[in-house]
Amino acid sequence: MVDQAQKRLKEAFQTKEKAGRIRQQNEAIILEAAETEFAHHGFRGASLNAIAERAGLPKSNILYYFHNKVGLYGAVLSDILDMWNQSFNNVTAKDDPAEAISSYIRAKIRYSRSHPLASRIFAIEIIQGAPHLKAFLAEELSEWVGGRAAVIQAWIDAGKIDAIDPVHFMFMVWGATQHYADFATQVHWALGKEQLEDTDFKAAEETLCHIILKGIGLAPA
Repeated sequence: MVDQAQKRLKEAFQTKEKAGRIRQQNEAIILEAAETEFAHHGFRGASLNAIAERAGLPKSNILYYFHNKVGLYGAVLSDILDMWNQSFNNVTAKDDPAEAISSYIRAKIRYSRSHPLASRIFAIEIIQGAPHLKAFLAEELSEWVGGRAAVIQAWIDAGKIDAIDPVHFMFMVWGATQHYADFATQVHWALGKEQLEDTDFKAAEETLCHIILKGIGLAPA
């Protein structure tokens, strides 16, 4: 009896684990499809039917996982923030500021290259005053910025970097790195290219790291 009970428990656990993996895979597929639809058609123009068709999944799956279009849109924006911020999430005052900031700048440039549509969705939402998710975005972003600003202030207090306003410093990093996604067409025109190459993104990383780090009293890492 004990062996049978353990077997049933193991099977139930494996079934739940498999279901969890399937859900994660489906959510990722839906978020990618939604990102494309929202980027091309905006919140109003994008439909759940079109997203479901692009994802190759039933519309009922989207409703089950995200409830409605607003819920899906919020998940897309949250996913964008998580992607952007993960390289700076766990940085502490004990970390080397030159290495931490360089890594953050490089990661943001690379995300602008690999996920330009995500950056544009976020930019459009913010420019419009975040009409759909203002409360959600304001609270989540404010908490994250507050925590990261405290780390930068600790570096300042320890004499590791020059005294600057931590929040405005972060604004500068965001604007400089996201420029390559939000204003990609302008960048292409200025460089006389239809698409940027590896060397262009490498030059952007090196240039921004050099200027930003030297601007706060650090040598480029």
